[in-house]
Amino acid sequence: MKGRVIISVLAAALAVLSCRNSSGKSEAFVRADNDPVTASVNPGVDPMEEIYRNFSSPLEIANLFQVTGVPFSPGYLASSLNPDEKTTSFRKALYLGILGADLGYLNMYEKTGTSIELLSSVKKIADGLNVGQFFDFETIKRISLNKSNLDSLLFLSVDSYSAMDEYLRKNNRSQLSSIMMVGIWIEAQYFATQVMKQYPGNLLRERIGEQKYFLEDLIRVINPYCDNDKEFSIVCSYLRDIASKYENVKISYSKGDPSSREKDGILVITQTEASIVDMTDDQLAEIIDMTGYVRNKLIAN
Repeated sequence: MKGRVIISVLAAALAVLSCRNSSGKSEAFVRADNDPVTASVNPGVDPMEEIYRNFSSPLEIANLFQVTGVPFSPGYLASSLNPDEKTTSFRKALYLGILGADLGYLNMYEKTGTSIELLSSVKKIADGLNVGQFFDFETIKRISLNKSNLDSLLFLSVDSYSAMDEYLRKNNRSQLSSIMMVGIWIEAQYFATQVMKQYPGNLLRERIGEQKYFLEDLIRVINPYCDNDKEFSIVCSYLRDIASKYENVKISYSKGDPSSREKDGILVITQTEASIVDMTDDQLAEIIDMTGYVRNKLIAN
């Protein structure tokens, strides 16, 4: 299901425009619970696993850009990030997420030949976090240079990010996994909002509006670390600033007719559901502006 992929898929492909896990509206979007403000991520489930499952497929948003004729733009990339910068593990994890989204953006537009420098940056940063052994740089580089198989390229990138993420979380470094998640989300949100400025469309507008509840969940996940140090505190503050611009955005849901299909000889009936995003032009403009401000602050040297 498109709405149920882990962080590695997001890093390897284009963007993180969440359509929460429901069975309709392109594998739609639902809250983790009935109260999006006060309730926690589903009890009994690892919060990080829960939030990973509820990202949408990055291929969906990549398709959205391409189907609607949005051209590739190198100006969206975080080209100012320096992989050789002497910095903290926090910033390395943040950069790893941001550059992972950039790498996916390049790959989905088949700019594989120009992704080699970015691949090198990802490898350097991963090495700095002691997870570089999980990033299959040489194979990914070879496929990129040959432009031979986009599916294999995406799969290997997915697999590498998945292994890095799993290692961090299993070795008591979940705070770095969570900040990598923030990096992926903010870069993807930046892509979407910048495209919206230049190529406005109702479907992309809806996807941006749907970020309201996902962002609330992301804040819950990172919240335990907000008092760790100044770096975490600043990022938590930035996420809350973006969330404040969503405060009056309203999302409602309508059920459609059930659909049926045969799978492995069994009839599967799916209840469809569509979200309705009530967001004014002024609210959208504020979300776009705040997203751009936060993202550019995070990549500033």
